[in-house]
Amino acid sequence: MPTYHYRCKNCGYDFTKVQSFTDDPVTVCPECHEEQVRKVYSAVPIEFKGHGFYRTDGASHSSSK
Repeated sequence: MPTYHYRCKNCGYDFTKVQSFTDDPVTVCPECHEEQVRKVYSAVPIEFKGHGFYRTDGASHSSSK
């Protein structure tokens, strides 16, 4: 199940929660109990593994001129 990062706009409390895709998002802050919680979105890291991702990987250097 995915882990979501939340932040309260009222008090600034940051927290994470493991939720299913079908679960409703958290809207009430567990600290100040206000309905000011929003999901925090961030870039997902991408890792290129294996051959073929770099200019030097598996390139055939034939000089047919």
